[in-house]
Amino acid sequence: MRLLCVVVIISFLAPDAVDGIWNIFDIKYWRCVMKNTDICPDKDIRFYMYTRESGTRRLRIDIRNHVSLEYSGFDPVKKNVIIIHGFNGTEAKTPMTILRNAYLSRTDYNIFTVDWKPLARFPCYLSALSNMKLVSQCTAKLYAFIMDHGGDARETTCVGHSLGAHICGMISNHLDLKQHKIVGLDPARPLINRYGDKYFRLTRDDAHQVQIIHTNAGVLGEVNQVGHVDFCVNGGTMQPGCKGHILRNYWSKV
Repeated sequence: MRLLCVVVIISFLAPDAVDGIWNIFDIKYWRCVMKNTDICPDKDIRFYMYTRESGTRRLRIDIRNHVSLEYSGFDPVKKNVIIIHGFNGTEAKTPMTILRNAYLSRTDYNIFTVDWKPLARFPCYLSALSNMKLVSQCTAKLYAFIMDHGGDARETTCVGHSLGAHICGMISNHLDLKQHKIVGLDPARPLINRYGDKYFRLTRDDAHQVQIIHTNAGVLGEVNQVGHVDFCVNGGTMQPGCKGHILRNYWSKV
């Protein structure tokens, strides 16, 4: 019963919690997926690539196919960015699409996105935490696949949001060499701040350059200095024009 209460409380941390609350009495709603495997690739973890030529039309990358990158327009001369969404996210929705389009406007990037939506769906926060290990392992194989086809590690950046930020850090656990640069966007805080060890969270040891951008620090986002450089936008806790999460607003009054 205590575990169920934790899951219910954590579920309210999701952006769509208010919209999804009416589904909590549907048994299908609670069918969380928890992976107990270390086999990659996995059907629930998909990789996509975007180029200036393809625009917003995503191209599926199969790391088992040695010509997959070539057919997708991969240019080894360009920089690379790997974008990873967080809990209750997907690569096809904001804020991931905003990041993707920003890099598309640069013209000098091969853009890769990691979609692990089936393993990170609301309200399954606890299973999403467990699934991060497999996602990081499989994404490390994507990273190695890019390097094997001419990518430059010094020109490759992993950008992760929420749980995705921690996955960026965990990728280094499966590589022989440390990553060059990681950008963490509001690394997730719930449970990780208390129970996540060094293996399970983003730290400055995971890359030569770790940059953190705090915009929602506090209840949902990490409050401590995580990287070599931490940016606190407008103070790092609340952004102009945002009404704030219902849980944050409640706790600020008690």
